[in-house]
Amino acid sequence: MIIEGSLQASLLRSVLISLFTWRRAETDDPFDDAERFGWWGDTYPAQANDRIGSRLWLLRRVRLTAQTQRDAEFYAREALGWLVDDGQVKHINILTEQVQSNRLNLGVELVVSDGQIVRFNPSEQWQVIYAV
Repeated sequence: MIIEGSLQASLLRSVLISLFTWRRAETDDPFDDAERFGWWGDTYPAQANDRIGSRLWLLRRVRLTAQTQRDAEFYAREALGWLVDDGQVKHINILTEQVQSNRLNLGVELVVSDGQIVRFNPSEQWQVIYAV
């Protein structure tokens, strides 16, 4: 639940946890070894198939291509989708920009119920620099 007066802080925490907690890889996802990772709390979800985090971690060792950029957008949207489903925001925009051959910047715009747009532009330590 978002507490009035702290909308931006609550949304920032929600975005950080959703994007940077490692969601368990799907069985058909390509990953380095047998470890599919994932947050331990997803073992016993309060609601069936309710999972926390994103699969952005799967991109840490892939070449940065147009497909990688699309995957990053998809994983981010998937991770933040609960904000729309739970009625916390009306709409989510995922912004990506390739700034170097090995760097993809990721930003998030959340449209809240009154039409206000809350933007998060991750600082350098947030951004995906793993792509080769």
